[in-house]
Amino acid sequence: MSRIGKKLIRVPTGVNVRVEETSVAVEGPKGRLTVPVPAGIEVEQQDGVLRVKRLGDEKELRAKHGLTGALLANAVRGVREGWVRKLDVVGIGYRAEVRGRFLSLNLGHSHPIEIVIPDGLEISVEREPRTVQNYVVTISVAGSDRYLVGQVAANIRALRPPDPYKGKGVRYSDEVVRLKAGKKGA
Repeated sequence: MSRIGKKLIRVPTGVNVRVEETSVAVEGPKGRLTVPVPAGIEVEQQDGVLRVKRLGDEKELRAKHGLTGALLANAVRGVREGWVRKLDVVGIGYRAEVRGRFLSLNLGHSHPIEIVIPDGLEISVEREPRTVQNYVVTISVAGSDRYLVGQVAANIRALRPPDPYKGKGVRYSDEVVRLKAGKKGA
C-alpha cells in the first residue's frame, strides 16, 4: 500500500471539493483547480476528509495511487494558501521588472527578454536584503497550481543559469551555488 496514497487529505473550511467520476474539482479563495483521476483509482469524501483508494494491485495502479493523493493534497493546499517560488537575479547590469502582463528581464543578452505571465499566476519583483554578492532583485512567482508555479520559475531560471565561476545569473533563493576556483597565477 502506498504510504502517500493512504494519507488522508483534510479539507479545510473555505475549500469546496466536488468528486466526479474522472476528476476532482477543488475550489477555494485562491482559485479553482481540477485534478484528473485515472481509471482504477477512486476518491471518496467523508466528514471533510478525502480518501484515495485503488481498485487493484497492479504496478501501474500502485504508482497512480500515490500520485493522485499527492496531486489532490497539492490542489487543496494551493487553493487555500497558494504556492510561491522565489528567484534571485545576481549580476551587475542585470534587471527585472513587471510591465502589465509581461516580465521584462535584462540578463546580459543583446536584447531584453519579455515573458508573458500566464493566467492564474502573479509575478512580482522586489529588492530584499541578501548577502549574495552583486545581488539585484528577487522575482516571486505565486499561484494556486504547484506545477505551473514550478514550471514558470524553472523557465525563468533557464534563461541565465548561475555561472559556476562568478555566480552570476538567475538562481532559486534557497539554491546554493558552489563557485569553482578560477585560473591560478604562476
